Amino acid sequence: MRSKRNGTQNPTALVTGGSGGIGLEIAKVLARKGFDLVLVSRKRDLLEAAAGQLEGKYGARVQVFAADLRRPDAPQAIYDFLHNENIPIEVLVNNAGFGLGGEFADTKLQRELEMIQVNISALTHLTKLFLPAMIKRKSGRVLNVASTAAFQPGPLMAVYYATKAYVLSFSQALAEELRHSGVTVTALCPGPTATDFAATADVGSSGLFSAFGMADPDAVAEFGVAAMMHGRRVAIPGIKNKIIAQSSRFAPRAVSARLVRIAQESR
Repeated sequence: MRSKRNGTQNPTALVTGGSGGIGLEIAKVLARKGFDLVLVSRKRDLLEAAAGQLEGKYGARVQVFAADLRRPDAPQAIYDFLHNENIPIEVLVNNAGFGLGGEFADTKLQRELEMIQVNISALTHLTKLFLPAMIKRKSGRVLNVASTAAFQPGPLMAVYYATKAYVLSFSQALAEELRHSGVTVTALCPGPTATDFAATADVGSSGLFSAFGMADPDAVAEFGVAAMMHGRRVAIPGIKNKIIAQSSRFAPRAVSARLVRIAQESR
């Protein structure tokens, strides 16, 4: 039996990377807005802790599913679990992702391929699986977490920047395909944010993080969910990030790449 509040069944949102960082903050915003949740990440203990926090504070029903999105079969396993549990997904938040800093010739191939699997393949696969039911219902929302990295080439994080360019392009194209369907797609493009991303990517000493400052993940989440609920196709939080994203439209790509390299170099 699904939990109910005010006598009605709550819509359910699926959030990947939902045990921490921007993903958990998005889950908090959605729980506050009356959504039940399914949280996905690799570590069950962190998922259980996040679920307890959300259930205790917001009264949301929270299911957890531990899955490693580096595995190509993980999206299907998530879908099958929810299908068997008869849990329709009204909101899909593709938040899981990671980066890796360094010269491409020197970084580890396996880590780069795993990044492509998580940032691109898993996001695409999950959207493919959950979108048809949304279209059939003529109701649903997809929030894909991209980055300001999506707007220009990224020397010293070449593969990461390229994956986020894919997420932005894919989201914009899909949003246009669905514009008369009742389903919306939003690409959230935050700049540097105070999560464990920089440490995981080994870019904590990058000038990009030390010089430009970092946004609070709760503010990014609030902005992203509001944009999604309004059906916006691209959401860029913060005036500095908007300026950076827009300026890349006018600068030659070689110039943009050089400026990014300068910003990425360690200080």
